[in-house]
Amino acid sequence: METKTVLINLRKKHGLTQEEMAEKFFVTRQAVSEWETGKATPNNEILKSISKEFNISINTLLGSPQQLICQCCGMPLEDEFISREIDSSFNEDYCKWCYNDGEMVYKSLDKLMEFLVPHMAGMFQKNETDMKIILESQLPNLKYWREKAV
Repeated sequence: METKTVLINLRKKHGLTQEEMAEKFFVTRQAVSEWETGKATPNNEILKSISKEFNISINTLLGSPQQLICQCCGMPLEDEFISREIDSSFNEDYCKWCYNDGEMVYKSLDKLMEFLVPHMAGMFQKNETDMKIILESQLPNLKYWREKAV
């Protein structure tokens, strides 16, 4: 879905006119109109404000141009699984199970593996040894573990 369509749907879902949307985000009605016709896109600060106000990730606001994955455990991220910062803004790098209350939950790859291996083995109907081999080959490539290794 395109950004303009997401913004139109969001505004209408919340029962706002273009004028009311403009007032809420301190822009002109013409700016909202340009967003909704695709002539312009809200700047980063306005996207952050819209995201926070309407509880929707920036990725979703932009029409989901990327398939986000948790950079700790590799889980695909939908809005309901994306972690939050302490100020309640989205942290689109991690799922809510790996990053909670402004902190990483898993401090070591071993602790994450202890949790993931049995759960994912059952989910994908694999034995735990095979699942461990798969995860050991994939998880270290994720941003969190790469940065932690440095």
